[in-house]
Amino acid sequence: MELPVTVQQALGDAAKGVSLRDARQANRHELLRMVLLEDGQENLQAICCKEDLIDLERLNKQLGRDFRLMKSREQVRVKERAGLRELPALPSLTGWPTIVDRRVDDLPSVALELGEQNLAMVMPAEDFRALTANADRRSFTVASENIVVNLDDPANDRSQLNFAIKKFTSLRIQQRLEDTLELPPLPETAQRIIHLRVNPNAVMGDLVDIVESDPSLAAQVVSWASSSFYGAAGQVRSVHDAVSRVLGFDMVMNLAMGLSLGRALKQPQDHPDGYMGYWQQSIWQAQSAGILASMMPRGERPVFGLAYLAGLLHNFGYLLLAQIFPPHFKLVCRSLEVNSAIDSSVTEHYLLGITREQIAAQLMENWGMPDEVTLALRYQKSPGYKGANSVYARLLWLGRQLLTARGVALGASDIVGQNVFDELGLDRKQVEDQFDELVASKDNIMAMAGMMNQ
Repeated sequence: MELPVTVQQALGDAAKGVSLRDARQANRHELLRMVLLEDGQENLQAICCKEDLIDLERLNKQLGRDFRLMKSREQVRVKERAGLRELPALPSLTGWPTIVDRRVDDLPSVALELGEQNLAMVMPAEDFRALTANADRRSFTVASENIVVNLDDPANDRSQLNFAIKKFTSLRIQQRLEDTLELPPLPETAQRIIHLRVNPNAVMGDLVDIVESDPSLAAQVVSWASSSFYGAAGQVRSVHDAVSRVLGFDMVMNLAMGLSLGRALKQPQDHPDGYMGYWQQSIWQAQSAGILASMMPRGERPVFGLAYLAGLLHNFGYLLLAQIFPPHFKLVCRSLEVNSAIDSSVTEHYLLGITREQIAAQLMENWGMPDEVTLALRYQKSPGYKGANSVYARLLWLGRQLLTARGVALGASDIVGQNVFDELGLDRKQVEDQFDELVASKDNIMAMAGMMNQ
Protein backbone atom coordinates (compact mmCIF):
# COMPACT_ATOMS: atom_id res chain seq x y z
CA MET A 1 0.00 0.00 0.00
CA GLU A 2 1.25 3.47 -0.88
CA LEU A 3 1.26 6.22 1.68
CA PRO A 4 -1.41 8.93 1.26
CA VAL A 5 -0.04 11.91 -0.66
CA THR A 6 -0.44 14.29 2.29
CA VAL A 7 1.55 11.89 4.50
CA GLN A 8 4.31 11.53 1.89
CA GLN A 9 4.57 15.31 1.69
CA ALA A 10 4.69 15.61 5.48
CA LEU A 11 7.47 13.01 5.66
CA GLY A 12 9.60 14.51 2.89
CA ASP A 13 13.00 12.79 2.65
CA ALA A 14 12.23 10.77 5.79
CA ALA A 15 9.77 8.71 3.72
CA LYS A 16 12.72 6.67 2.41
CA GLY A 17 13.37 5.25 5.88
CA VAL A 18 9.73 4.36 6.59
CA SER A 19 8.49 0.79 6.66
CA LEU A 20 4.83 -0.15 6.88
CA ARG A 21 3.68 -2.65 9.47
CA ASP A 22 0.44 -3.97 10.92
CA ALA A 23 -0.23 -1.57 13.81
CA ARG A 24 -1.33 -4.48 15.99
CA GLN A 25 2.11 -6.06 15.57
CA ALA A 26 4.13 -2.90 16.11
CA ASN A 27 6.06 -2.46 19.34
CA ARG A 28 3.41 -0.85 21.57
CA HIS A 29 6.08 1.10 23.48
CA GLU A 30 7.15 2.81 20.25
CA LEU A 31 3.66 3.83 19.12
CA LEU A 32 3.05 7.59 19.23
CA ARG A 33 -0.12 9.65 19.30
CA MET A 34 -0.82 13.28 18.45
CA VAL A 35 -3.42 15.20 20.45
CA LEU A 36 -4.98 18.39 19.08
CA LEU A 37 -5.42 21.09 21.74
CA GLU A 38 -6.85 24.61 21.80
CA ASP A 39 -7.35 27.37 24.34
CA GLY A 40 -9.60 29.75 22.41
CA GLN A 41 -6.61 31.73 21.16
CA GLU A 42 -4.28 29.21 19.58
CA ASN A 43 -4.14 25.62 18.39
CA LEU A 44 -1.41 23.29 19.60
CA GLN A 45 -0.54 19.69 18.79
CA ALA A 46 1.10 17.52 21.46
CA ILE A 47 2.98 14.36 20.54
CA CYS A 48 3.75 11.64 23.07
CA CYS A 49 3.97 7.87 23.52
CA LYS A 50 0.56 6.34 22.88
CA GLU A 51 0.33 4.55 26.24
CA ASP A 52 1.57 7.49 28.34
CA LEU A 53 -0.89 9.60 30.31
CA ILE A 54 -0.84 13.31 29.48
CA ASP A 55 -0.70 15.43 32.62
CA LEU A 56 -2.69 18.34 31.23
CA GLU A 57 -2.36 20.41 34.39
CA ARG A 58 1.43 20.14 34.29
CA LEU A 59 1.52 21.05 30.60
CA ASN A 60 -0.68 24.10 31.11
CA LYS A 61 1.42 25.28 34.05
CA GLN A 62 4.57 25.00 31.96
CA LEU A 63 3.02 26.95 29.10
CA GLY A 64 1.05 29.41 31.21
CA ARG A 65 -2.06 28.59 29.19
CA ASP A 66 -5.35 26.71 29.56
CA PHE A 67 -5.33 24.21 26.73
CA ARG A 68 -7.95 21.49 26.41
CA LEU A 69 -8.82 18.90 23.80
CA MET A 70 -10.11 20.40 20.57
CA LYS A 71 -13.84 19.84 20.06
CA SER A 72 -14.69 16.73 18.08
CA ARG A 73 -16.30 18.64 15.20
CA GLU A 74 -13.16 20.77 14.77
CA GLN A 75 -10.94 17.69 14.79
CA VAL A 76 -13.09 16.19 12.05
CA ARG A 77 -12.57 19.30 9.91
CA VAL A 78 -8.79 19.13 10.38
CA LYS A 79 -8.73 15.47 9.31
CA GLU A 80 -10.96 16.16 6.32
CA ARG A 81 -8.65 18.96 5.16
CA ALA A 82 -5.74 16.52 5.32
CA GLY A 83 -7.82 13.85 3.55
CA LEU A 84 -7.17 11.35 6.35
CA ARG A 85 -9.34 9.31 8.71
CA GLU A 86 -6.82 9.78 11.52
CA LEU A 87 -3.80 12.06 11.84
CA PRO A 88 -0.44 10.35 12.38
CA ALA A 89 1.96 12.17 14.69
CA LEU A 90 3.45 14.42 11.98
CA PRO A 91 3.57 18.16 12.84
CA SER A 92 3.59 19.46 9.27
CA LEU A 93 0.14 17.99 8.53
CA THR A 94 -1.36 21.06 10.20
CA GLY A 95 1.54 23.47 10.48
CA TRP A 96 0.50 24.34 14.04
CA PRO A 97 2.91 24.85 16.94
CA THR A 98 4.00 21.45 18.22
CA ILE A 99 5.19 20.16 21.56
CA VAL A 100 6.90 16.77 21.90
CA ASP A 101 7.22 14.90 25.16
CA ARG A 102 10.85 14.24 26.07
CA ARG A 103 10.15 10.55 26.65
CA VAL A 104 9.70 10.21 22.88
CA ASP A 105 13.34 11.17 22.29
CA ASP A 106 14.47 8.18 24.35
CA LEU A 107 12.98 5.69 21.87
CA PRO A 108 15.26 3.85 19.39
CA SER A 109 12.54 4.00 16.74
CA VAL A 110 8.98 5.26 16.52
CA ALA A 111 5.73 3.96 15.03
CA LEU A 112 3.08 6.34 13.72
CA GLU A 113 -0.43 4.92 13.26
CA LEU A 114 -2.06 5.72 9.94
CA GLY A 115 -5.63 4.75 10.68
CA GLU A 116 -5.76 3.22 7.20
CA GLN A 117 -6.15 -0.57 7.29
CA ASN A 118 -4.59 -0.68 10.77
CA LEU A 119 -1.16 0.23 9.43
CA ALA A 120 1.71 1.95 11.23
CA MET A 121 4.73 3.73 9.79
CA VAL A 122 7.95 2.71 11.55
CA MET A 123 11.01 4.95 11.25
CA PRO A 124 14.35 5.46 13.02
CA ALA A 125 14.21 7.86 15.95
CA GLU A 126 16.75 10.20 14.37
CA ASP A 127 14.49 10.67 11.34
CA PHE A 128 11.57 11.57 13.60
CA ARG A 129 13.73 13.99 15.59
CA ALA A 130 14.64 15.70 12.32
CA LEU A 131 10.96 15.97 11.38
CA THR A 132 10.18 17.56 14.75
CA ALA A 133 13.34 19.66 15.08
CA ASN A 134 11.32 22.88 15.38
CA ALA A 135 8.96 21.48 18.02
CA ASP A 136 9.14 22.47 21.65
CA ARG A 137 10.39 19.69 23.95
CA ARG A 138 8.74 19.36 27.37
CA SER A 139 8.07 16.71 30.01
CA PHE A 140 4.31 16.45 30.35
CA THR A 141 3.46 12.74 30.50
CA VAL A 142 3.59 9.87 32.94
CA ALA A 143 4.09 6.21 32.02
CA SER A 144 0.64 4.70 32.65
CA GLU A 145 2.26 1.40 33.64
CA ASN A 146 3.74 3.22 36.66
CA ILE A 147 0.29 4.29 37.89
CA VAL A 148 -0.83 1.42 40.11
CA VAL A 149 -4.61 1.42 40.39
CA ASN A 150 -6.27 -0.43 43.26
CA LEU A 151 -8.47 -2.77 41.23
CA ASP A 152 -8.90 -5.62 43.69
CA ASP A 153 -8.24 -4.52 47.29
CA PRO A 154 -11.47 -2.96 48.61
CA ALA A 155 -10.17 -3.07 52.19
CA ASN A 156 -8.07 -0.01 51.32
CA ASP A 157 -10.81 1.92 49.50
CA ARG A 158 -11.89 3.91 52.55
CA SER A 159 -8.37 4.97 53.49
CA GLN A 160 -7.62 5.95 49.90
CA LEU A 161 -10.79 7.99 49.74
CA ASN A 162 -9.93 9.79 52.97
CA PHE A 163 -6.42 10.46 51.67
CA ALA A 164 -7.83 11.87 48.44
CA ILE A 165 -10.12 14.18 50.38
CA LYS A 166 -7.24 15.42 52.52
CA LYS A 167 -5.12 15.95 49.43
CA PHE A 168 -7.69 18.07 47.63
CA THR A 169 -9.74 19.71 50.35
CA SER A 170 -8.75 22.69 52.43
CA LEU A 171 -8.45 22.16 56.18
CA ARG A 172 -11.33 24.55 56.77
CA ILE A 173 -13.90 22.29 55.16
CA GLN A 174 -12.10 18.95 55.30
CA GLN A 175 -13.71 17.75 58.52
CA ARG A 176 -17.15 18.79 57.36
CA LEU A 177 -16.75 16.87 54.11
CA GLU A 178 -15.49 13.78 55.93
CA ASP A 179 -18.42 13.95 58.32
CA THR A 180 -20.86 14.02 55.42
CA LEU A 181 -19.06 11.48 53.25
CA GLU A 182 -21.93 9.04 53.51
CA LEU A 183 -24.36 11.65 52.20
CA PRO A 184 -26.54 11.86 50.26
CA PRO A 185 -28.75 9.50 52.22
CA LEU A 186 -30.36 6.60 50.43
CA PRO A 187 -33.51 8.05 48.81
CA GLU A 188 -36.77 6.98 50.43
CA THR A 189 -38.02 5.29 47.26
CA ALA A 190 -34.83 3.22 47.03
CA GLN A 191 -35.11 2.29 50.71
CA ARG A 192 -38.64 1.00 50.18
CA ILE A 193 -37.58 -0.99 47.11
CA ILE A 194 -34.71 -2.61 48.99
CA HIS A 195 -37.12 -3.68 51.73
CA LEU A 196 -39.49 -4.96 49.07
CA ARG A 197 -36.70 -6.95 47.41
CA VAL A 198 -35.96 -8.93 50.57
CA ASN A 199 -39.63 -9.43 51.45
CA PRO A 200 -40.60 -12.98 50.40
CA ASN A 201 -44.29 -12.06 50.55
CA ALA A 202 -44.02 -9.02 48.26
CA VAL A 203 -46.66 -8.76 45.55
CA MET A 204 -47.09 -6.58 42.49
CA GLY A 205 -49.42 -4.18 44.31
CA ASP A 206 -46.65 -3.32 46.80
CA LEU A 207 -44.36 -2.23 43.98
CA VAL A 208 -47.11 -0.28 42.24
CA ASP A 209 -47.81 1.59 45.48
CA ILE A 210 -44.14 2.57 45.83
CA VAL A 211 -43.83 3.80 42.25
CA GLU A 212 -47.14 5.68 42.32
CA SER A 213 -46.09 7.49 45.50
CA ASP A 214 -43.49 9.30 43.37
CA PRO A 215 -45.36 11.05 40.51
CA SER A 216 -42.21 11.73 38.50
CA LEU A 217 -41.07 8.13 38.80
CA ALA A 218 -44.54 6.86 37.90
CA ALA A 219 -44.59 9.00 34.74
CA GLN A 220 -41.19 7.70 33.69
CA VAL A 221 -42.14 4.05 34.20
CA VAL A 222 -45.30 4.50 32.11
CA SER A 223 -43.32 6.34 29.39
CA TRP A 224 -40.75 3.56 29.39
CA ALA A 225 -43.39 0.85 28.98
CA SER A 226 -45.03 2.87 26.20
CA SER A 227 -41.81 3.16 24.18
CA SER A 228 -41.50 1.49 20.78
CA PHE A 229 -38.68 -0.63 22.19
CA TYR A 230 -41.20 -2.84 23.98
CA GLY A 231 -43.96 -2.64 21.40
CA ALA A 232 -46.75 -2.97 23.96
CA ALA A 233 -50.12 -3.99 22.54
CA GLY A 234 -52.55 -1.16 23.25
CA GLN A 235 -51.98 1.98 25.27
CA VAL A 236 -50.18 1.80 28.63
CA ARG A 237 -52.44 3.79 30.94
CA SER A 238 -51.04 3.18 34.42
CA VAL A 239 -48.12 1.88 36.46
CA HIS A 240 -50.11 -1.28 37.09
CA ASP A 241 -50.45 -1.68 33.31
CA ALA A 242 -46.70 -1.11 32.84
CA VAL A 243 -45.81 -3.76 35.43
CA SER A 244 -48.40 -6.40 34.61
CA ARG A 245 -48.52 -6.23 30.81
CA VAL A 246 -45.15 -4.90 29.60
CA LEU A 247 -42.15 -4.65 31.89
CA GLY A 248 -42.73 -7.12 34.66
CA PHE A 249 -42.15 -6.92 38.40
CA ASP A 250 -38.35 -7.37 38.37
CA MET A 251 -37.68 -4.87 35.57
CA VAL A 252 -39.80 -2.12 37.14
CA MET A 253 -38.24 -2.69 40.55
CA ASN A 254 -34.74 -2.24 39.13
CA LEU A 255 -35.67 0.65 36.88
CA ALA A 256 -37.21 2.44 39.85
CA MET A 257 -34.10 1.75 41.91
CA GLY A 258 -31.76 3.04 39.20
CA LEU A 259 -33.86 6.14 38.61
CA SER A 260 -34.16 6.90 42.30
CA LEU A 261 -30.42 6.63 42.93
CA GLY A 262 -29.53 8.50 39.75
CA ARG A 263 -31.70 11.41 40.88
CA ALA A 264 -30.09 11.45 44.35
CA LEU A 265 -27.11 13.29 42.87
CA LYS A 266 -27.14 16.21 40.47
CA GLN A 267 -25.93 15.60 36.95
CA PRO A 268 -22.62 17.54 36.64
CA GLN A 269 -22.71 20.56 34.33
CA ASP A 270 -19.26 19.72 32.98
CA HIS A 271 -18.48 16.47 31.23
CA PRO A 272 -15.69 15.05 29.04
CA ASP A 273 -16.18 15.84 25.37
CA GLY A 274 -16.65 12.72 23.27
CA TYR A 275 -18.19 10.64 26.05
CA MET A 276 -21.84 9.67 26.25
CA GLY A 277 -24.10 11.15 28.90
CA TYR A 278 -24.66 9.37 32.21
CA TRP A 279 -28.03 7.83 31.35
CA GLN A 280 -26.97 6.78 27.87
CA GLN A 281 -24.05 4.86 29.33
CA SER A 282 -26.34 3.40 31.97
CA ILE A 283 -28.88 2.07 29.47
CA TRP A 284 -26.23 0.61 27.17
CA GLN A 285 -24.59 -1.24 30.04
CA ALA A 286 -27.90 -2.36 31.56
CA GLN A 287 -29.10 -3.77 28.25
CA SER A 288 -25.78 -5.49 27.58
CA ALA A 289 -25.62 -7.02 31.07
CA GLY A 290 -29.17 -8.29 30.67
CA ILE A 291 -28.38 -9.86 27.29
CA LEU A 292 -25.25 -11.60 28.56
CA ALA A 293 -26.97 -12.85 31.73
CA SER A 294 -29.86 -14.33 29.74
CA MET A 295 -27.46 -16.11 27.35
CA MET A 296 -25.53 -17.94 30.06
CA PRO A 297 -26.32 -21.62 30.82
CA ARG A 298 -29.36 -21.92 33.09
CA GLY A 299 -27.51 -23.49 35.99
CA GLU A 300 -24.86 -20.74 36.01
CA ARG A 301 -27.03 -17.81 35.03
CA PRO A 302 -27.00 -14.83 37.46
CA VAL A 303 -30.19 -13.06 38.52
CA PHE A 304 -31.26 -11.03 35.49
CA GLY A 305 -32.63 -8.13 37.55
CA LEU A 306 -29.45 -7.70 39.56
CA ALA A 307 -27.30 -7.85 36.42
CA TYR A 308 -29.52 -5.20 34.82
CA LEU A 309 -29.40 -3.02 37.94
CA ALA A 310 -25.60 -3.30 38.11
CA GLY A 311 -25.50 -2.07 34.52
CA LEU A 312 -27.80 0.85 35.30
CA LEU A 313 -25.60 1.89 38.22
CA HIS A 314 -22.20 0.98 36.78
CA ASN A 315 -21.18 4.64 36.31
CA PHE A 316 -22.66 5.99 39.54
CA GLY A 317 -19.14 6.82 40.77
CA TYR A 318 -18.91 9.45 38.03
CA LEU A 319 -21.67 11.43 39.75
CA LEU A 320 -19.89 10.99 43.07
CA LEU A 321 -16.60 12.33 41.69
CA ALA A 322 -18.41 15.50 40.68
CA GLN A 323 -19.95 15.86 44.14
CA ILE A 324 -16.94 15.00 46.32
CA PHE A 325 -14.26 16.78 44.28
CA PRO A 326 -16.11 19.72 42.67
CA PRO A 327 -13.08 22.02 42.26
CA HIS A 328 -11.09 19.25 40.58
CA PHE A 329 -13.80 17.64 38.49
CA LYS A 330 -13.06 20.03 35.62
CA LEU A 331 -9.47 18.81 35.55
CA VAL A 332 -10.68 15.20 35.59
CA CYS A 333 -12.92 15.90 32.58
CA ARG A 334 -10.17 17.64 30.60
CA SER A 335 -7.69 14.86 31.43
CA LEU A 336 -10.13 12.12 30.40
CA GLU A 337 -10.53 13.90 27.05
CA VAL A 338 -6.82 13.96 26.19
CA ASN A 339 -6.30 10.42 27.51
CA SER A 340 -9.34 8.73 25.98
CA ALA A 341 -7.41 5.58 25.03
CA ILE A 342 -6.34 5.05 28.65
CA ASP A 343 -8.84 3.60 31.11
CA SER A 344 -10.52 6.25 33.28
CA SER A 345 -9.41 4.48 36.46
CA VAL A 346 -5.75 5.22 35.61
CA THR A 347 -6.43 8.91 35.02
CA GLU A 348 -8.57 9.24 38.16
CA HIS A 349 -6.09 7.43 40.37
CA TYR A 350 -3.27 9.64 39.09
CA LEU A 351 -5.21 12.88 39.68
CA LEU A 352 -7.21 12.03 42.81
CA GLY A 353 -5.73 8.89 44.34
CA ILE A 354 -9.13 7.18 44.03
CA THR A 355 -11.36 5.90 41.22
CA ARG A 356 -15.07 6.20 40.56
CA GLU A 357 -15.42 2.43 41.02
CA GLN A 358 -13.95 2.57 44.53
CA ILE A 359 -16.11 5.51 45.58
CA ALA A 360 -19.30 3.99 44.18
CA ALA A 361 -18.72 0.68 45.94
CA GLN A 362 -18.16 2.47 49.24
CA LEU A 363 -21.45 4.32 48.97
CA MET A 364 -23.38 1.26 47.80
CA GLU A 365 -22.09 -0.66 50.80
CA ASN A 366 -23.06 2.18 53.13
CA TRP A 367 -26.53 2.21 51.59
CA GLY A 368 -26.97 -1.51 52.08
CA MET A 369 -27.35 -2.28 48.40
CA PRO A 370 -27.24 -5.96 47.33
CA ASP A 371 -23.72 -7.41 47.43
CA GLU A 372 -24.08 -8.50 43.81
CA VAL A 373 -24.43 -4.86 42.73
CA THR A 374 -21.80 -3.44 45.10
CA LEU A 375 -19.18 -5.98 44.01
CA ALA A 376 -20.08 -5.59 40.35
CA LEU A 377 -19.40 -1.85 40.53
CA ARG A 378 -16.18 -2.35 42.48
CA TYR A 379 -14.63 -5.01 40.22
CA GLN A 380 -16.04 -4.06 36.80
CA LYS A 381 -12.54 -3.07 35.64
CA SER A 382 -11.00 -6.33 36.94
CA PRO A 383 -11.69 -9.13 34.42
CA GLY A 384 -9.59 -11.52 36.49
CA TYR A 385 -11.66 -11.11 39.67
CA LYS A 386 -12.80 -14.55 40.91
CA GLY A 387 -14.33 -13.68 44.29
CA ALA A 388 -17.92 -13.57 45.50
CA ASN A 389 -20.52 -12.76 42.84
CA SER A 390 -17.74 -12.27 40.29
CA VAL A 391 -20.06 -13.09 37.41
CA TYR A 392 -21.81 -9.71 37.70
CA ALA A 393 -18.54 -7.78 37.49
CA ARG A 394 -17.37 -9.90 34.57
CA LEU A 395 -20.59 -9.26 32.67
CA LEU A 396 -20.09 -5.50 33.06
CA TRP A 397 -16.49 -5.79 31.83
CA LEU A 398 -17.40 -7.96 28.86
CA GLY A 399 -20.39 -5.82 27.92
CA ARG A 400 -18.21 -2.71 27.87
CA GLN A 401 -15.64 -4.33 25.57
CA LEU A 402 -18.28 -5.62 23.16
CA LEU A 403 -19.99 -2.21 23.00
CA THR A 404 -16.81 -0.15 22.57
CA ALA A 405 -15.69 -2.51 19.81
CA ARG A 406 -18.89 -1.46 18.00
CA GLY A 407 -18.28 2.26 18.40
CA VAL A 408 -20.30 2.92 21.56
CA ALA A 409 -18.27 5.57 23.44
CA LEU A 410 -17.90 4.07 26.91
CA GLY A 411 -14.19 4.75 27.34
CA ALA A 412 -11.03 2.76 26.69
CA SER A 413 -11.39 -0.79 25.40
CA ASP A 414 -9.50 -4.03 25.82
CA ILE A 415 -9.08 -7.23 23.82
CA VAL A 416 -11.46 -10.06 24.75
CA GLY A 417 -10.00 -13.55 24.62
CA GLN A 418 -12.01 -16.66 23.86
CA ASN A 419 -11.37 -17.82 27.43
CA VAL A 420 -13.71 -15.10 28.75
CA PHE A 421 -16.63 -16.53 26.77
CA ASP A 422 -15.70 -20.10 27.70
CA GLU A 423 -15.56 -19.35 31.43
CA LEU A 424 -19.00 -17.72 31.28
CA GLY A 425 -20.44 -20.53 29.20
CA LEU A 426 -21.23 -18.17 26.32
CA ASP A 427 -21.21 -18.91 22.62
CA ARG A 428 -19.08 -16.13 21.16
CA LYS A 429 -20.73 -16.09 17.74
CA GLN A 430 -24.21 -15.87 19.25
CA VAL A 431 -23.13 -13.13 21.65
CA GLU A 432 -21.49 -11.11 18.86
CA ASP A 433 -24.68 -11.40 16.78
CA GLN A 434 -26.84 -10.27 19.71
CA PHE A 435 -24.63 -7.22 20.27
CA ASP A 436 -24.75 -6.36 16.57
CA GLU A 437 -28.54 -6.29 16.92
CA LEU A 438 -28.34 -4.25 20.12
CA VAL A 439 -26.15 -1.58 18.53
CA ALA A 440 -28.40 -1.56 15.46
CA SER A 441 -31.22 -0.47 17.81
CA LYS A 442 -29.25 2.62 18.87
CA ASP A 443 -32.18 4.99 18.32
CA ASN A 444 -34.31 3.04 20.79
CA ILE A 445 -31.50 3.04 23.36
CA MET A 446 -31.14 6.82 23.03
CA ALA A 447 -34.89 7.30 23.40
CA MET A 448 -34.91 5.16 26.55
CA ALA A 449 -32.01 7.16 27.99
CA GLY A 450 -33.89 10.37 27.22
CA MET A 451 -36.81 9.16 29.31
CA MET A 452 -34.49 8.50 32.24
CA ASN A 453 -33.10 12.02 31.99
CA GLN A 454 -36.47 13.81 32.21
